Amino acid sequence: MELELRFFATFREAVGSKTIMREYDEGVTVGEVLAGLEAEYDDLEGNLLDDEGEIRPQLSILKNGQGVVHMEGVDTTMENGDTLSVFPPVAGG
Repeated sequence: MELELRFFATFREAVGSKTIMREYDEGVTVGEVLAGLEAEYDDLEGNLLDDEGEIRPQLSILKNGQGVVHMEGVDTTMENGDTLSVFPPVAGG
């Protein structure tokens, strides 16, 4: 199945693109996608998931525009054609 992965700010720089399309097995979870990204991109390693495999609390990870923390977190299942957006921490005022 195909997923669209979107990256913002420093994560876009780490990946080298705003959007990438990737093929995954049916039933892949958000946690598996994020772990794969950390393994593939050196600048993402340790920045998406904590030591327990949970999404770092300061990040915003959206599945089709909705925060996965309000779904099943890392266990949220992705489906063909879904979009996963990865936002780094944002500071400002």
